[in-house]
Amino acid sequence: MITPKIRNIVIFASIGTVLVLIYIFFIRQPSPPPTLISSSSNGVALDTSVFDQNSSVARDFLTLLLNVKNIKLNDAIFADNAFASLRDSSIVITQDTVEGRPNPFAPFGTDNLSEPIIEEPIAEEEESVPPVQP
Repeated sequence: MITPKIRNIVIFASIGTVLVLIYIFFIRQPSPPPTLISSSSNGVALDTSVFDQNSSVARDFLTLLLNVKNIKLNDAIFADNAFASLRDSSIVITQDTVEGRPNPFAPFGTDNLSEPIIEEPIAEEEESVPPVQP
């Protein structure tokens, strides 16, 4: 005789198995084939057997990418006198006002709207009162 506990375990296991099989065979989309694009060392020969319906876009992108690798920049402009005579004319930007709340996470109405008071240490005067002797 099967106890109710074992019967419930078997029922839930079989329901779980059925749900997993339904997902695997009916709901899950098949994984697409790998779309790796390879090229030879000189960048001319392309493996077109792995291209999908966007093969022309992929081919154009790969061609553009390989052309970018071949760009050579002429650095002679840095040795030119006109470049050397350029000067920095940047402007220093200073903040005019304090914007925002002192504590943006504090509840509304608890903000202290005045500036914080910073107490400076009081310098001792040179003339001090002599200590009282008994």
